[in-house]
Amino acid sequence: MASNQTTQLTIAPREIEGSRATRRLRREGKVPGILYGGQGDPLAFTVDGRELRHALQATGAVVELTMDGKSTPAVLKDTQRHPVRGETTHVDFLRVDLSKPIQAVVAVELVGADEGPGVRDGGVMDQPLREVTIEALPNEIPEAIRVDVSELSIGDVVTLSVAQVPDGVTIVDELDTAVATVLAPRLRDADEEAEGIEEETELVGEGGDAAASDEG
Repeated sequence: MASNQTTQLTIAPREIEGSRATRRLRREGKVPGILYGGQGDPLAFTVDGRELRHALQATGAVVELTMDGKSTPAVLKDTQRHPVRGETTHVDFLRVDLSKPIQAVVAVELVGADEGPGVRDGGVMDQPLREVTIEALPNEIPEAIRVDVSELSIGDVVTLSVAQVPDGVTIVDELDTAVATVLAPRLRDADEEAEGIEEETELVGEGGDAAASDEG
C-alpha cells in the first residue's frame, strides 16, 4: 500500500574536494551525497551512515532532509555501494514537490507464488520482471506493485495488465510486459541418459573382455 509517512534525515553541507577527503569522511562514518532538482542549486552534503541506513529502511519513499532547521522533501535517486563490502559510498537525492506526481521505480512482488497448480505440479515459478516504473504523488509511491500468480498452471504467463495498482498510481511501463511464468519441471536430457547407458555398456564390455582374457 502507498504510504504518506516521511522520514527525517539530518544532513550537513560539505565542500566538494578530492578522493582523499571523501575517504576521510567515510572513515568517520559519514556518507557523501548530493541534493539536486527542483528550484534550488545542487547541494553537496554529508550524512551519518547509520542514520542513512535507518532512513532508507523506513516505510515511505519521501525523506525530509533537514539542514539548519529547514526541511526539504526528497526521494532517493541513486545509491553507490562498495563493490566488496557492500556499504553505501554515495547517495543522490532529488527534491520533490509533494503536490506534483513523479516517476519512480518500485519492486514487483508476486502473490501466491507457492500456491498455484503449476508449482504444485512440480513447475518452477520464473519472474523475468522484478521492477516497474510507476507515476504517483511522492507520498503515494507504493513499496511494491503486487501481481497475483496463485492461479498459474505450467506454461501460463501473467503480465503487468493484472497488477494490483493502488489508487492514484499509474504504471508507466507497457502493460503487456511479462511478469511471471511457470516453467515445466527440468527433465534429464535424453542425450545425457544415452551417454550414461553407453558408459555402463562399455564398462560391462571391458569386464567381459578381461574375464575372457583371464580364461585364455
